[in-house]
Amino acid sequence: MTKYYYVYIMMSRNGNVLYVGVTNNLTRRVWEHKQGEIKGFTQKYDCKKLVYFDCGQDINGAIAREKQIKRWNRDKKLSLIKTVNPYFIDLGEKLESL
Repeated sequence: MTKYYYVYIMMSRNGNVLYVGVTNNLTRRVWEHKQGEIKGFTQKYDCKKLVYFDCGQDINGAIAREKQIKRWNRDKKLSLIKTVNPYFIDLGEKLESL
């Protein structure tokens, strides 16, 4: 059975805050963020909008990519998001229908 790992970016409702994370179950993790079940940064800053994700089969690669993106400034993160989601729609809504 193939295992997948996801690097993802959540955005606050007002668009001011970005959160970068990694998970092996994107649907579950996004649902947890949207429900406010994850105490800490995303709950504090209301990061409930999935605006970017990437998928791979190597956990070490996913963790390295997450760390790389976290080091980027905001403009570079926004440019990455715009390559796949130029209108910043909530991709989490599409996950729920899968």
